[in-house]
Amino acid sequence: MCLLVVAWMSHPRYRLVVVGNRDEFHDRPTAPLGWWSDHPGILAGRDLRAGGTWLGVARSGRFGLVTNFRETASAPSPGAPSRGQLVPRFLRDDVAPAHYLEELQSAAADFAGFNLLLGDATGLHYYSNVGADAPRELAPGVYGLSNHRLDEPWPKLVRTRGRFAAALAADDPAPADLLHLLADRTPAEHEAPPETGLPPDLERALSAPFVRHDRYGTRCSTIVLVGHDGRTVVHEQRFDPAGTQVGATRIEFAEPAG
Repeated sequence: MCLLVVAWMSHPRYRLVVVGNRDEFHDRPTAPLGWWSDHPGILAGRDLRAGGTWLGVARSGRFGLVTNFRETASAPSPGAPSRGQLVPRFLRDDVAPAHYLEELQSAAADFAGFNLLLGDATGLHYYSNVGADAPRELAPGVYGLSNHRLDEPWPKLVRTRGRFAAALAADDPAPADLLHLLADRTPAEHEAPPETGLPPDLERALSAPFVRHDRYGTRCSTIVLVGHDGRTVVHEQRFDPAGTQVGATRIEFAEPAG
């Protein structure tokens, strides 16, 4: 499970604001936010098992994030390609987001279910390989994404998106305030997730914006602030299985001029 809220072209200072939690098994090895040694133009955390990422930005101004789609019918095929490669592949490329997604459609069925948000200075686009909907460009606004379709009204998503919209009323939202949105550990009172056969204690933990469980939980919280001038600031906080912060990184850069 993951939880993200996104503001696109709806703030006077920032063209893009992303606030999100990455939830994963605690034993899955992960590298913290940083510039990749093999692809120096990519800034992201890294899944060390499959080599991809869940959220990243590029020096060029490109941005991408992916979430797994919570599927009920069957487990992913053992031979399915990693969904974590979808973001760095886009960040390394120079084709327009719409063209990248158009080409991806022909191979999308090879992947387990995913949601993908990709953008650059010209637009933000959404695509899921679950269902028959084509990729679409998003209008300026505030959006929420977890492990179902964009803006699916899961209680924790509705709660966080409302608080996020309120925080954006500030001329310059404080990173600490945005991170505070992600620290909410209160489970939903009446969450009704899909029937997945998960233990009840894990289902309840997953209904909170910040997931805390002994086997699986929120591994990091990330904020991306991209100014209309191209200046980008990324904050990441990292957590142990008990939900205690164990690290933090802040990286700032400017897109190339012109």
